[in-house]
Amino acid sequence: MTPKSSSVLRLSSYDYVIFVGTLLFSGLIGIYYGCFGTKQATVKEYLLGGKNIKIIPIAVSVAISHISGTLLIGTVADVYRYGSSIWLYVGAFVVMGLLATFVYLPVFFKLQVANIYEYLEKRFDKKIKLFALILYLLCEIFMFPIMAYTPSLSFATASGLNPSLCAFLLCVICVFYTSIGGLKTVVWTDFLQFGIITISLITLYIIGLQTTGGFLSTWNTAANGQRLDMFNFQLDLTARDSFWGYVIGGGLTSTALVIVHQTGLQKFLSLSTYKDCVWSVVHTVICMTLVHTFCVFIGLVAYSKYNDCDPLTSHLMSKHDQLLPYFVTEIGGSLPGVPGLFIATICSASLSSMSSNLNALSGVIYKDVVCEFLKKKPSDKKATNILKLIVLVIGLLCSCLVFAMEGFGEVLSMSSVIWGITQGPILGVFTLGVLFPKANHQGALYGMFVGCITVAGIAIPAKYYQRKGLLSSPTKPLSTSGCSFFNGTNFVSTNSTTLNQFQPNVIFRTSFHCYCIIGATVTVIVGLVISFLTKSSSSVHKDFLSPVVYSCLQKQSGENQEYSNGESAVELLQKK
Repeated sequence: MTPKSSSVLRLSSYDYVIFVGTLLFSGLIGIYYGCFGTKQATVKEYLLGGKNIKIIPIAVSVAISHISGTLLIGTVADVYRYGSSIWLYVGAFVVMGLLATFVYLPVFFKLQVANIYEYLEKRFDKKIKLFALILYLLCEIFMFPIMAYTPSLSFATASGLNPSLCAFLLCVICVFYTSIGGLKTVVWTDFLQFGIITISLITLYIIGLQTTGGFLSTWNTAANGQRLDMFNFQLDLTARDSFWGYVIGGGLTSTALVIVHQTGLQKFLSLSTYKDCVWSVVHTVICMTLVHTFCVFIGLVAYSKYNDCDPLTSHLMSKHDQLLPYFVTEIGGSLPGVPGLFIATICSASLSSMSSNLNALSGVIYKDVVCEFLKKKPSDKKATNILKLIVLVIGLLCSCLVFAMEGFGEVLSMSSVIWGITQGPILGVFTLGVLFPKANHQGALYGMFVGCITVAGIAIPAKYYQRKGLLSSPTKPLSTSGCSFFNGTNFVSTNSTTLNQFQPNVIFRTSFHCYCIIGATVTVIVGLVISFLTKSSSSVHKDFLSPVVYSCLQKQSGENQEYSNGESAVELLQKK
């Protein structure tokens, strides 16, 4: 027998109704908040939703804005190939919640820094803020077209349109409703999209179970295929799937991307009390855990279905990232509405990430770039118009960048490197600020610089070796013994790195889960050393420090106290 052709999604009229309906409702929410009610007439309304949004919508919005289409597709494929160790990210979410509640958010909420980089300017100096701001802007602008391009591949396959054109149209829709509706639109569209994603994942899981013989059959097949071997407690930085890499490394990375990050902080500060903020963090962890767990379950179902006939080895697909679309085609391609629901899910996940990034970017650029050139404070109407214009300009610029994705496919593989280079040092410098009273601006500046260089020196060569086939991770067993149409030998995964004569240095085999740990740790250590060598006589206001270090400060004598209890830190922030 000859191999059957690779399955592709084919959309029926029902599928188009579901997909177009999702985009239409997102646009209508933007029109409602942009054209009715308060019409986002003030900066506070546009960026913080008037500080009257409820706990659950904020939690859902924060959670879903950090779950992109790339993450949904990648998690399922990762479970299929490497097992369910990735589920340990649930522990990372808990670590993130604890760090947010006890270390970082008490400081930011007390100071009410709507722009997180204001903190760095007042805690250290303007150079530190500028350095962190540049890293943030470059990273977000770079990631925006990637988040749009990935889900567009699925829709382009089904519709026959060019992937770049699909990504461009997706960006335009996102820019439209984000620009006119502000934070309230972002939050409520995220809420809608979270519902779509949850329904879709549950639907796919239930349909998938029916094709694999039920839960017990799926579980036993996964156990026999080593997909449930998830607890590796070795302290090995090169281990791809170690407990410590996922929980500690993932916890710090999640903290950097969700808490010590403008997109997350801006939403948490839209709540009226710190108690609401804490409960919102708790619900954020629950929402992220829910979505992540169902992605893992779907990955196990996919393995159960293809455990004896790997689609990649049997040439039914060209790369493992296509596993989820292929799986949806196999189990639900003949069911009206299922392919459309899947595409709506992938697009919804990316739309939520893009809209949150745009709204946060507009606030940062307005506060730290535009206001620097304005001679006097603009009126509320003028300020909100400027914010909307920033969203349009940045959004359209990023939308045009999607056309470079096809010609420069290697940019996609560099996204994890960019996150590692930028987010670790940024987390490190904020940690220096909130936990170490003696850290000064020289230490913060050199710490960030060395942190960036260190991670770049590890991650970029690692990516180069990976592309050359000199670095790879051993997969769990994959078989083609059940492929009646495939004449190749039965495939069992091996660690290909042992087959090469050249072995990259162990430092370049460091797991990507550790990039954020390395960046943050190097930043903190170098920052403390430089701060010790360049002692500063300036005091640090207590409000700029985390409550977890208050007890240490109280043990110091009055003459050695390193913080000031004078003028309110909030008043200091308001001074320009």
